[in-house]
Amino acid sequence: MSRDERDEAEIEASRAPLMDHLVELRSRLLVCVIAFVAAFILCFYFAAQIQVFLIKPFQAAAALHTVAQNQGAHGGNPFELIAVTAGLRPFPEGGMSAVELIATAPLEQLFTKMKIAGFGAIILAFPVLAWQLYRFVAPGLYRNEKGAFLPFLFAAPVLFLLGAALVYFVMLPFVMWFSLSQQINAEGISVELMTKISEYLNLVTSLILAFGLCFQLPVVTTLLGLAGIVSSKAMAAGRRYAIVAVVAVAAVVTPPDPISQLMLAVPLVILYEVSIWCVRLIELRRKKEDAAEALAA
Repeated sequence: MSRDERDEAEIEASRAPLMDHLVELRSRLLVCVIAFVAAFILCFYFAAQIQVFLIKPFQAAAALHTVAQNQGAHGGNPFELIAVTAGLRPFPEGGMSAVELIATAPLEQLFTKMKIAGFGAIILAFPVLAWQLYRFVAPGLYRNEKGAFLPFLFAAPVLFLLGAALVYFVMLPFVMWFSLSQQINAEGISVELMTKISEYLNLVTSLILAFGLCFQLPVVTTLLGLAGIVSSKAMAAGRRYAIVAVVAVAAVVTPPDPISQLMLAVPLVILYEVSIWCVRLIELRRKKEDAAEALAA
């Protein structure tokens, strides 16, 4: 029996009536809802601590900006900014170690906590959601498709966390440093940055979501390669167009400054090159399998 015949037999054995599929879908959706609600309650309980954690990059940028102003400097050391944000170095002496964010509506802080809890719940419950999705679609997949689909359940969250880490440790400190540097205090005129807590956390979650999704590029292209929709040769030939598209995406999803755009564009170009090699490895493995089946026949 060939590999295709074995796969067909396996799928045929897993067939079930429509009602059984609906019952299974209901049970898996129920598990997903329970996991999300539990994660939401947990994140809402620790919403204040999560907010403090997310404000740390702003705190590091404010501290180093204050020291730079006191010393009459116009810029800061980017490596020091990253090190302070990551906790590898303490706040500099003379730097402001506290930042003030405002809430201009009575329930603004409550709704902000709920948004943070919802965003955190999706991230926290993702392993459960992804596993339930896999278990629901697995009976309809061939054996080789199961083996190919499962690793992406682990690769996707890892790449998302890499994108989120880039935002937290690199992107946010520079964005807030740039924002603080636009303040004016001269000739009796003062323009100070008074950031709303909701707007700051909306910026944080938007950047994390944008970077996390953009970092899924290798996962998406590899899946397309497995499906035979794209090839490594076509991706390599379209490298120039891909770089233009990457720059356009970076210009849309990041704040309007060249540093932020480069921080997203450069990793995406690197991930595109990684994607080409992933698709190339898939093609080589497919050729070996076809050659082995031809010899066996």
